Amino acid sequence: MVRPVDSGPQVSNDAPMNKYLRYFGGFALLLIVIGLMLPSRAHIEREIEIDAHAATIFALLNDFRQINRWSRWMDADPNIRVDISGPLRGEGASMSWDGQIIGQGRQTIVESVPFTSISSTLGAGEQENATSTYLLTESSAGTLVVWSYEREFGFNLAGRYFSLMLDGIVGPEHERDLQSLKELAENMPGADFSELEIEQIVVEAVDIAYFRTSSIPAAAAISEAMGRAYFEVLSFIDEQNLKEAGAPLSITRTFSGSELVFDAGIPVRGVSSNTPRSATPVKIGATYAGPVVRVKHIGPYRNLGRTHDKIAAYLAAVGIERNGDAWESYVSDPARTNEDRLLTYVYYPIRSQE
Repeated sequence: MVRPVDSGPQVSNDAPMNKYLRYFGGFALLLIVIGLMLPSRAHIEREIEIDAHAATIFALLNDFRQINRWSRWMDADPNIRVDISGPLRGEGASMSWDGQIIGQGRQTIVESVPFTSISSTLGAGEQENATSTYLLTESSAGTLVVWSYEREFGFNLAGRYFSLMLDGIVGPEHERDLQSLKELAENMPGADFSELEIEQIVVEAVDIAYFRTSSIPAAAAISEAMGRAYFEVLSFIDEQNLKEAGAPLSITRTFSGSELVFDAGIPVRGVSSNTPRSATPVKIGATYAGPVVRVKHIGPYRNLGRTHDKIAAYLAAVGIERNGDAWESYVSDPARTNEDRLLTYVYYPIRSQE
């Protein structure tokens, strides 16, 4: 009788697979444990000193329409579509984008403290799970700008691992943009406009009687030329039985650096078809109608030049384009008002920003 041959213990073909599964499971568990030990929040920070006033830098950062003047992040996606909504600038302003390379995203300003800080939320799609903040403080070189970026990953373990590389990805881009911001701000008009009382309003045209004259750019000479011009205008108003309808004004026509040409005028009522309009030294015209920047100046007339410098710096920083000749309206009577309390409104016609 033939006995079956004993082949010994049977080895399962599943043993190596089970071994690999145990190794893989252990490795995955290790990754999970390490991931849970990693920070759930990523924080990146860069800073730069800029030789410019905080007001100028703040204006460049507080308006998404300005972003292409100093940031290059959209250059990587030439077909990107950008939509800016909400207020023109400041809290509530929002920018969304949709690109083939960059993808979709949105950024919204949630806090804007003039000349000090700007915070915004941003993220891909509809989830704005990151925060970007700019802090502006005075420094020996002008203004210290500190940019920070924070993103919350929660229990997203892949995100926590990704955060380890985030500084190397995002940091260099913002170093480049901060350098570009520095170059732009340092080449803009340098006057500090942070204390200006600025309004953007729409004005209607009014009839004026005016006399064109010129002067060297010196306060005493301008005052003398203006006095002679107003005498001519007031005489014309009396002769034509017109009525004064507002504060005296002057409209700057040209300024070459050595000569100032301006119209000294007074708003009037009662202009008719019989009123001479251009045949006399004093002429009838109308002021500009449309959107303007209006600035309140309180103090001596001789300081108005500084106010104009500040307005020029403001317009350059916020990207507003002028649309005509500036004028000054002298509300206070200098014969009855101390010069430190003289009220003058300065108007700059601008192109609509809508």
